[in-house]
Parts: sequence; structure tokens; C-alpha cells
Amino acid sequence: MEIKTASGDITQIKAGAIVVNFFEGMKRPDGDLAKIDKALEGAISQLISQGEIKGKLGEITVIHSLGKLPAHRVVVVGLGKPPQLSQDKVRRLVAETCRLLRQKAVDSIATVAQGAGVAGINDESAAQAVTEGALLGTYLFRRHMTREAEHGEIKELIIVAADKAKLVPLRRGCNQGRIMAEATNLARDMVNEPANYMTPSQMAKTARKLATSYGLEVSLLEKKQMGELGMGALLGVAQGSREPPKFITLHYRGRNATEIDVALVGKGITFDSGGISIKPSKGMAEMKGDMAGGAAVMAALSAIARLKTKINAMAIIPATENLPGDSALKPGDILTAINGKTIEIISTDAEGRLILADALGYAKKLGARTIVDVATLTGSIRVALADIYSGALGNNQGLIDRLVSAAAAAGELIWPLPMHEGYGEKIKSDVADIKNVGTQYGGAITAAQFLAEFVGDTPWVHLDIAGTSLSEKEQGYLVKGASGVAVRTLVNLVLSLASSQSQEVG
Repeated sequence: MEIKTASGDITQIKAGAIVVNFFEGMKRPDGDLAKIDKALEGAISQLISQGEIKGKLGEITVIHSLGKLPAHRVVVVGLGKPPQLSQDKVRRLVAETCRLLRQKAVDSIATVAQGAGVAGINDESAAQAVTEGALLGTYLFRRHMTREAEHGEIKELIIVAADKAKLVPLRRGCNQGRIMAEATNLARDMVNEPANYMTPSQMAKTARKLATSYGLEVSLLEKKQMGELGMGALLGVAQGSREPPKFITLHYRGRNATEIDVALVGKGITFDSGGISIKPSKGMAEMKGDMAGGAAVMAALSAIARLKTKINAMAIIPATENLPGDSALKPGDILTAINGKTIEIISTDAEGRLILADALGYAKKLGARTIVDVATLTGSIRVALADIYSGALGNNQGLIDRLVSAAAAAGELIWPLPMHEGYGEKIKSDVADIKNVGTQYGGAITAAQFLAEFVGDTPWVHLDIAGTSLSEKEQGYLVKGASGVAVRTLVNLVLSLASSQSQEVG
């Protein structure tokens, strides 16, 4: 979909549909809606008086113009009560509207900058929300389908402003929204791919493409190099698969310095059978998405580069399969991670923390000033927070707070969980430094305590997205399948860190 901005009278634009809005509590049309109502000979006023158009949030009314306007349809969307409107509500409503119009074979849309000037939403933020909603909400994954789609596609969306002076902020918002949405959809593509396509080698190939496209530096470590660096935890997980593991790093240099300001670490298990501690067959097909954290950090770094953010950032992705081959890791085995810590294996299905151990240790060895890891790490987080919130744990409250704020701006929900030394006691081993599974309870927290062993005092936060990485249905700008969660949150976080860093230098 091509998204553009234009100035002029939206009532005079020729399109498959024009989209305007109506707030709850309004008694009659005004502004553009009043002009449209007049052209439609009072049809909208009549629908308001009959109670069909109330302006409630999420209400979508489609009216055929029957040749009385250049556009074939008029869509009146309800934005609810003005004080309660938010950028995310706009994002969700635009997604729902675009999907509905796609079902009606509409291929071009013109819309006002939904929500601009209401509840603190400026023109730039409104344009960003409209753009993200349109691109995220109409996402489809059809790469392996041979049958034709049931509906066509929306080829063009124009954000229209009556005042030409508003075009500059609208274009800024549209550009940022496009970059954010395209990065999110990249992550969705990667997670939706079946595991026989999205192998560790294919993740590495994707990293090379991103490096070429956006001027990133890429490094790919093979098994021998991992062994030389002491990545025994990652290699232990990988030994059950014929697919060679890949240790992927992407480096973006946005300022003239050698320091790594922030390292984004993502779990890259391209398929998780559970290993010797094999999972039940029910739901195992979803384990192709156990690399959603790795996809998120790769996609986020591409957006950070496209936005020309003044910060030095890295994405680090340990990628492997977890399979019960004849050489597979066994419960009771002991591995040695990159920082020299020894790990007793209680369950081979707690493999994500093992590969992250070496990745986090690697980020620390490189001297990263801040570390954020993203992983579909535990079933426990789904028990605690379902598919609504991701869980955050870390060693720096300021960084956690900043991540929560970044997520709120993206419309993603994060709930901080406690990190107390008492949980660390639960992963102490009788035969090694630590074990990879704690007790029956508090699994998301003990998993984070395990990861904390490899970051030391470096400011760090862990984001567990096991409950939010997949969506079971269409809802707002989420579609069925991979959600692309954390991509826009990470970009917002890095933009915030860059801004703070710039202020410190200034």
C-alpha cells in the first residue's frame, strides 16, 4: 500500500472511499462531515437522528455516495469521547476500517488525519497512527499460498489536510509510521515462515540483506568460532540438530564513537521441539515462532537505521534449532557458558535461556552500555499475563520504566515483575554454578534470574514475549499469526535513549 499526504478538500477527492469521523455526544455533523452531509442530501444527519451513527469508539458506517460525490463511498468512523481518544485508539480504528474496506474491494482511500488536534494528538502523531494502522492492519502472509486471495488489496491511502501548512508534520508522521510498520511486518514475515524455510542459515541471510539495504555491519559466527569464544551453552543446544547454528550480529553506527550504546539481544530458536525433554505434540507447530525475539531485534535495528538515529546500536541473535537428535543435550549434562559459569541441565526444553546466556555474555564482553533482550522464553509468563501483557524484568528500574513508556507509545503492554535475590536461590545447583530450571513456581522470574548471571551490573532489561508474540484472531491492527510485538517498542526505547544521550552531550 502506498501512503501519501495531500492538501485540499477531501469531499472533492476521487477515491474508492473517503473516511471522516464523528465523536460521541455530537448532535449534528460539522466541518467536512457537514459538507458531505449536504452533498448526500442529509443522509448522515438522518442516520444520526435514527441512532445508527452515535460516534462510539469503533463504530464504522459505510454510505454509498451514488454519484453525489467524487468518492464512491463515505465512511464515518466513531472516535468515542474526545478526552479519551489516544494515538493507539486511532491506530486500531484505522486498521479495522481498512480491513473492512478491503473486503468491499475498495482499492483507494482518502482520510482526514484521524484524531489530530484532540486529546493532545498533534498532526504528526495522527499521521503516524493512521499509517501504522493501515499497514499493520492489512498485513497478509501469503508466501506459500497458490490460491488467489478472496479480496483485492488497497493500493493507495491519502491523508488529506485542508491546510497546506500541515503537510510537513503529516509527512514526518507518515514516514515514521511507514518505517515502524514495515519493520514490524518484517518481523511478522520471519516468524510466520515455517521452520523448514526460516532456518538459522536463513536468519543469517536475512541479516545480510538488511545490512546491504540499510548500511549495517554484519558478522556471522560459525560453530568453530563459537567454540573458540567459549559459547558452550549455545553449542550445547545446537548439538541435537543437523542445521548449523549461527551467531548473528548487526551493528548500526549512528554517531562517531566506538562505544556500543545499546545491545538488543533476541532469542533465535528457529524450531523448538523441547529436545530430549520433548514437548507435547499439541501446539508444537507454533514453535516455529520461537525466534520471535531474534526477528524483533533485527527488524527494530533496521528501523533505527532508517530513522538515522544518533546512537550506536547492535542486534545480537543466537540462532539454532532445539531437536532431540542422537547427539542432543541431555538432562543432567553440564555446560560452560562464555563467562565461565557452569550450568546443570534440568530440562532441555529450557533452552532459550542457554543460548541467551552466551549472547548476553558476548554483549557484556563487547562493553555494551545498555542491554535489552527479547525472548519467547517461558510458558510461565503466559500463565501469569495471558496474551495481553509482555513481562519485563531487569536490574535497572530506570531502564524498565523507560521500556514501559516506550511500549505504551507503541500501544503495547508491559508488566514489570519482581527481581528479588530469593528467586536466585531457586536456580542454585548442587553440581554446577547454576541450573537452567528452578522450582515449579515463578518460572518467568527464575528464568530472568538465570539471565542476570550473564550481564553483571550492566543496565539490563529482559522482555518475555511468549504470550504476546502470536495473535489468535484479528483485533485492531493485530492479525492472526505473528504479532511483531516489541519491534516498535524497541525503536521507541532506542529513540528515547538517543535523545537522552544527546541532551547529556549538549
